[in-house]
Amino acid sequence: MFEKMEQSSGNVIGYKVAGTIHKGDYDELMPEVEGLIEQEGSINLLLDMTGFKWEKVSAWGADMNFGKSLHKKIAKMAIVGDKRWQKWLAKIADPFYAAEAQYFPSEESAAAWEWLWE
Repeated sequence: MFEKMEQSSGNVIGYKVAGTIHKGDYDELMPEVEGLIEQEGSINLLLDMTGFKWEKVSAWGADMNFGKSLHKKIAKMAIVGDKRWQKWLAKIADPFYAAEAQYFPSEESAAAWEWLWE
């Protein structure tokens, strides 16, 4: 599930990514993100993946569509986590999901927000 974080404001939006992600989770996420993009022009996005478990195979298409359709509208993406593979995910996100992506260890989540607000 994607849970909007209270630190979100203006064109900076953050989500806690928790548990197992299903296709329906993207059905809820997309309109909110698209609405913010419509308002702001482009956004900076934080994904806190410390509570993430897995993404169902049935959600992979929706995940790819999210990146494909919004890539040019996401200026910065911060991935916050505590697993080594999440650091690699930030490198993959750079060309496919955002103009610029960066990984932050979970204990540096405040630095992730600061980077997005710059």
